[in-house]
Amino acid sequence: MQGLRATLEEERDSLRGQLVELGHGAKGLDYDPNFADSSQVTAERGENEALVNKLVEGLRDVEHALEKVGTDTYGVCEDCSRPIAAARLEAKPEARLCIDCAAAANNRR
Repeated sequence: MQGLRATLEEERDSLRGQLVELGHGAKGLDYDPNFADSSQVTAERGENEALVNKLVEGLRDVEHALEKVGTDTYGVCEDCSRPIAAARLEAKPEARLCIDCAAAANNRR
């Protein structure tokens, strides 16, 4: 369990660092309001915002998992309440769902 906590903490720190590098702060992305808004800048901004949104979502998942580590809820599927396989947690320590429930959720999308 301690190894998974360390992995989650490293991932949290990495995600936070990436967000800072992209200019994401407490108020979201920080753009220079005086910068000309060409179509290329607009496209790059859209790509940057999509990446930031994905990183923020990942950070939320990691922080959620860290809150659960050390409790009897870590490693338990949030849908079916069965244990999440150790191999899945090693590959994705922030996993909220067992592989079966994750596959079902992806099929519903």
